[in-house]
Amino acid sequence: MTAVTDLDGLTRLATAGDRSALERLVAGLRDDVYGLAMRMLWHPEDAEDATQEILVRIVTGLGSFRGDAAVRTWAYRVAANHLLTTRRRRLEQPSLDFDAFAADLADGLDTPYDAGGVDDALLAEEVRIGCTQGMLLCLDRPHRLAYILADVLELSGPQGAAILELAPAAYRKRVERARRRVQDFVRANCGIVAPTNPCRCERRVGVAIQRGRVDPERLVLASHPRSRALARPLRELVVLQDAAALFRSDPAYRAPEALTSWLRDLLDSGTLTVTT
Repeated sequence: MTAVTDLDGLTRLATAGDRSALERLVAGLRDDVYGLAMRMLWHPEDAEDATQEILVRIVTGLGSFRGDAAVRTWAYRVAANHLLTTRRRRLEQPSLDFDAFAADLADGLDTPYDAGGVDDALLAEEVRIGCTQGMLLCLDRPHRLAYILADVLELSGPQGAAILELAPAAYRKRVERARRRVQDFVRANCGIVAPTNPCRCERRVGVAIQRGRVDPERLVLASHPRSRALARPLRELVVLQDAAALFRSDPAYRAPEALTSWLRDLLDSGTLTVTT
């Protein structure tokens, strides 16, 4: 017998009580959920906590899946509903907006620093990814989520609207508002996308270390496990002048291995079952 590997096939088996199919199904969705949580919440520990909560909702709610969309779309919908309503996490500051972020980027360029033996390019990469994550946090959650679905994950309009349970026209308007805010900010401040801007990732390493945002001994983002290679080379940005490409050049985050062990232990305990 040919093993079932597609997610929709695994869903049918899992809802029929196949424990192995359930484990493989959740493993197949895990990186998608974690990647979305990372971009929404910035910090890996917060993303891991949220991913655990979302995966529990996916497993326990699997019996409600009726196949009106692909199971991956349905899982994104479960994740989106959770991420829109979950408690505010450590880096979601009400005072953070694009004006405040622009002022921060203009301050402290070329601050001297001690790299502690860490490669300067790796430190600049930590700053770059942290900066793009910070830009996303300047958007409120509904606009942040719409922008991530449309311009970072590059999901289709109908898929994004289905995930957010919006009419297609309402979804397009939300994406357009978020896209305009991000594009205006990036073109006015980012030296990668617009070379006339003074801000450069390598020029911000020193101030990032000084302010405790980057720890050369414990890089959070640049060394994060990735599920695949970068989707867009950074060198294309100067040609494309495309803010979205800046975000798509961030890592495709792979969920921590601890999540796999956690899920297996939870399923083994018998406390987590599919509700039909």
